[in-house]
Amino acid sequence: MMPALAAQRRGWRCLNRLYLRCPAAQLSRVCHGWQGSMKCGSLSHILPCSRLPAQSLSQVRVYTSDGQKKGPVPGPEGAVHKPGTARDTGSAGQKPLLLQEPIQVKVKAVLKKREYGPKYTQNNFITGVRAINEFCLKSSDLEQLRKIRRRSPHEDTEAFTVFLRSDVEAKSLEVWGSPEALARERKRRKEAEIEYRENLFRNQKLLKEYKDFLGDTKPRSSTASMLLKGPGKVVMVAICINGLNFFFKLLAWVYTGSASMFSEAIHSLADTCNQALLALGISQSARTPDPSHPYGFTNMRYIASLISGVGIFMMGAGLSWYHGIMGLLHPQPMESLLWAYCILAGSLVSEGATLLVAINEIRRSARAKGLSFYQYVRLSRDPSTNVVLLEDAAAVLGVTLAATCMGLTSLTGNPYYDSLGSLGVGTLLGAVSAFLIYTNTEALLGRSINPEQLQRLTELLESDPVVRAIHDVKATDMGLSKVRFKAEVDFDGRVVTRSYLEKQDIEQLLQEIQQVKTLEELEAFMLKHGENVIDTLGAEVDRLEKELKQRNPDVRHVDLEIL
Repeated sequence: MMPALAAQRRGWRCLNRLYLRCPAAQLSRVCHGWQGSMKCGSLSHILPCSRLPAQSLSQVRVYTSDGQKKGPVPGPEGAVHKPGTARDTGSAGQKPLLLQEPIQVKVKAVLKKREYGPKYTQNNFITGVRAINEFCLKSSDLEQLRKIRRRSPHEDTEAFTVFLRSDVEAKSLEVWGSPEALARERKRRKEAEIEYRENLFRNQKLLKEYKDFLGDTKPRSSTASMLLKGPGKVVMVAICINGLNFFFKLLAWVYTGSASMFSEAIHSLADTCNQALLALGISQSARTPDPSHPYGFTNMRYIASLISGVGIFMMGAGLSWYHGIMGLLHPQPMESLLWAYCILAGSLVSEGATLLVAINEIRRSARAKGLSFYQYVRLSRDPSTNVVLLEDAAAVLGVTLAATCMGLTSLTGNPYYDSLGSLGVGTLLGAVSAFLIYTNTEALLGRSINPEQLQRLTELLESDPVVRAIHDVKATDMGLSKVRFKAEVDFDGRVVTRSYLEKQDIEQLLQEIQQVKTLEELEAFMLKHGENVIDTLGAEVDRLEKELKQRNPDVRHVDLEIL
């Protein structure tokens, strides 16, 4: 084995001598590991760097375009070779094998960073309406400014015209002369607007008085029409029937003095007041959104139902318990109960009719939403109809319970049965009010939609080619089958860019690229097409929002945040 090693060393020594005969220009190349296929004359050979007797003495310094020196590039062993060091002392007095080459300088192009102030508005756009209102300009003043067509954020318009805010500010100073004069004009217009609103309120009040005096001949408004169909119709029917029941039950209680009849009269009064409150909630929920309430007033139905549940508990359950306890503590004999039985029978028929109306309305609405009767009631999809349903169901059970207890009192002559019937009606009303308070509170807190529906929305987004992934998905039920959907979307930049390129002339774009020679031209090229790519991304967001609303009519508001 030793002769083999000696032969190998002699072979490497011969190859090293051959390497030193190569031209000096080839020695300036830096070696890493094994040198690959170097030509020396007509001989090709491969050498490991650890066997080389000499190294390149050239240095490379890197400078940036702003004049900053980065320093020399380190050599193969991580250190820069400097003359006069310990490595040169050993070879002092000897003739150098290679001549030192001149220093190579590489310039790295760096775009100069632009400093933006705390309030940078040079590139901000402003609509014509805002320009006229905020800078006190006329439409004729805007005709002289640069007009820019932008993608519209609204669904009813595809594009609209905007202006550069810097141009509008300069124009306002040209028109008014100074910022102080502009501020005075703004103040004057604000005072005029306040005065106009006061006059408008005064005129509306006078107009109302005029209509009350001569009569209003306008067609029925949408608010009034809502009270004559669907849940509004159910509520109005319940108000009329419960009002009549309260009147007749009150007469029966005055005639008989029955505690159960008093509880039923209070029950009907509570139902009438609560259903009047529901009618108010339905009318308020039909109001159009305004700047103070951008998502509308649909929750007014839940608020009215919640207050109704509290009213049932306080008026119905509380007074029924009080009268029942007083009857147990101080029992009194009752008069003839014949009229009370007749009135209870009439109440049973009327309450049963209202209950059937509410049941039919809920079945129709549940069938339209693809839900069962129980799911529709439990999820409180229509709080107004649910209140009427539960109140009438409690009324039918309460009338049956009151009639049973009054019959036991007539048969036995014991007034305690009648007091126990009052306590039973109060307990029934307390259970109904607790259910109404719980379901409407859950709705007002903003609960999520069904997991199956949320999964369908998620799959629709993830199946789109432009979407890589979605995160933090939230879908909130805003009430009355209105859903607000929010998600953070990770868009595929390559697909967005390809979508932009498909709409461009590639040959013309290639010519623009070939014409780029300086850093300024490169910056202008990138800014132009970069802004267009961002506009394409915005158009993709609009497309996804539109598809979500089309395939899921319950989704009214979509918020897609870009990761």
